[in-house]
Amino acid sequence: MATAYRPGTRVHSLPPALRAPFEGRTWREFGYLLLSLPLSVVFFSLALSLTAAGAGLVVTFLGVPVLAAALAVCRGFGAVERARARTLLRLDVADPAPVRPRRDGALGWVGAVLKSGVSWRHLLYSLVHLPWAVFAFSVSLAFWTYGWGLLTYPLWQWVFPVYAGIDGLQLYGDGTHGIYLDSPFELTVTSAIGLVFTLVTPWIIRGFAAVDRLLVAGLLGPSRLEDRVVELESDRGVVVDTAAADLRRIERDLHDGAQARLVALAMDLGLAKEKMAEDPRAAARMVDEAHGEVKTALQELRDLARGIHPAVLTDRGLDAALSSVASRCTVPVRVEVDLPARPAPAIEGIAYFTVSELLQNVSKHSGARTASVDMWRRDDRLLIQVQDDGRGGADMAGSGLGGLTERLEAVDGLLVVDSPAGGPTVITAELPWRA
Repeated sequence: MATAYRPGTRVHSLPPALRAPFEGRTWREFGYLLLSLPLSVVFFSLALSLTAAGAGLVVTFLGVPVLAAALAVCRGFGAVERARARTLLRLDVADPAPVRPRRDGALGWVGAVLKSGVSWRHLLYSLVHLPWAVFAFSVSLAFWTYGWGLLTYPLWQWVFPVYAGIDGLQLYGDGTHGIYLDSPFELTVTSAIGLVFTLVTPWIIRGFAAVDRLLVAGLLGPSRLEDRVVELESDRGVVVDTAAADLRRIERDLHDGAQARLVALAMDLGLAKEKMAEDPRAAARMVDEAHGEVKTALQELRDLARGIHPAVLTDRGLDAALSSVASRCTVPVRVEVDLPARPAPAIEGIAYFTVSELLQNVSKHSGARTASVDMWRRDDRLLIQVQDDGRGGADMAGSGLGGLTERLEAVDGLLVVDSPAGGPTVITAELPWRA
């Protein structure tokens, strides 16, 4: 089957096996393996000597600070290794969280370093990387040297002096050791063996580099627990900010909407009461206007309550609630909800809010003629897809979609927007099920 050519894609005439010895990746990774040995010797020596000194002096007051200093030095080694991996291996490992003492002073810092799992992982890397670096350095350098040396042997074989030996046998060096390869067959076989070594060496180097990537990412990066704690702290901040914004919105809507109408209604009824005896007809007209204001205020209160958490969602679930939201959209909306059960109430409320916000965007900004809402469950995730045939160009940087993205991320959700200019727009949201 033919493969379509995409503009900007570089097409190579040589297969990967022939390109590999000359690619920049091979040379970068080979340089990484060569540098690993001297650096690992330094790291291993300092880490082992400082740790041994700290362990030996632990019976005195100097042992614990020396051990903490050893761990701090190992964290410095980790910074060097992450920078080297970022430059030569193209591996971007985030820096672990810095040591955060719970109390000020040297003792607080020493305690924080010793309690940090990241520090001990850096020490482990400094100790275990040396034997691996020796092995990788030796094998990769041997394959590289023998490969290129044998491949180019016909070009430099003339450097060996040749002597006439017994029975015409040609010897090299001092005329007593080894056979000098000079026949076309011998040169061809030598170069062929060198070619095999040269073609195999890049893949050996890449295998060694892959192991180094695992070591750097596994031992020198931030721990998953710390990442999760930071993520949860960030999500908690988003949830708190979102809740505060919702409370401000409810307060503003009550103050500027229903409350203002009810105040005006009370004033109108007071005036109508005063005019009841003097001008009953005018009073009746004012009571009729007040009745209209009551209906408007009640509708605003219903809309406000629906925006917080609609009763139909609690009573009948997402299918009925989303159908109600779709009926208020300015364009025809097809709703398809295929859920085997109801998700957790919190997830249900976020899903409702997400669809409501997206359909409001369809009504206000899309210029669409039709829209659709699909919701289904896949494994332990709730998926929502809202699509319209409007003009497209939806921007994730906008306040609406940006705020919706933060709200979903706060519960480990995800929002993906596909909205090219000219449409259509497809927005997919993903939430945890958590039933």
